Amino acid sequence: RRSKRRCLLFARRCGVPMSLTIYLSYRRAVSEIATITHNLNNMAGEANAHTLIWHPGQAGISKARQMIKPLSKVLALVKAEPERFKRHNPENAWGCYEDFIRFIETYLDACKASPGSTIIASN
Repeated sequence: RRSKRRCLLFARRCGVPMSLTIYLSYRRAVSEIATITHNLNNMAGEANAHTLIWHPGQAGISKARQMIKPLSKVLALVKAEPERFKRHNPENAWGCYEDFIRFIETYLDACKASPGSTIIASN
């Protein structure tokens, strides 16, 4: 079994994206908001939020103000049913339920603070 470090180095060498980073852009200023491992995409899928989070443009969302309501619903769902989502914790321990909650909270807070910003999701 490979160590996490060896897997990480291998993935970087091969150009495999390992995370999603969310940026908000407003008046030519771009700010990095939050980063999440791709290992938590199954958890997002369980919340019917994979496209919303990983590909907001495909969900018809380009502005932070458009993300507030759907992301609030996802956060409420995930917090209301922790066991449902914890079963999607990755076996390799890269990412967990608590990381997913923090990511959503950080993303949501940033959207509320800058609703006119454009969302950029970098996979």
